[in-house]
Amino acid sequence: MTTQPHPVDHELIRAAAEVARTRCQGDNHTMAAAARSRDGRIVTAVNAYHFTGGPCAELVVIGTAAAQGAYDLETMVAVGDRDRGVVPPCGRCRQVLLDYFPALEVIVGAGDRLRSVPVAELLPESYVWADHQLDAD
Repeated sequence: MTTQPHPVDHELIRAAAEVARTRCQGDNHTMAAAARSRDGRIVTAVNAYHFTGGPCAELVVIGTAAAQGAYDLETMVAVGDRDRGVVPPCGRCRQVLLDYFPALEVIVGAGDRLRSVPVAELLPESYVWADHQLDAD
């Protein structure tokens, strides 16, 4: 079942794009992500690329947010370096985002097709491993 998309948080996209433009330099940092917490704070981060499978920007945002006391993320977006624009989360990130924040909205799409959708729609028929998800229905 597809729900109606929620309004797109353009401020969040601009925050991620600014970090991608100013902090993603070279091959080690190629993606930036930004998330908005329930209290309105925006948390940003970059990926840490490594051939062993370094963490994606979305996962670094989760840790950065926790370090800042923001445990209730509501919306997230990832933006690529070199003006690549909004990039959807990879499969691993989709699963982690769903596990940590089942009600999270994720901004996906490009240009006039940008939309904010529930993370569960990005990972249909997902695997449930966390006990806290069993009570989410």
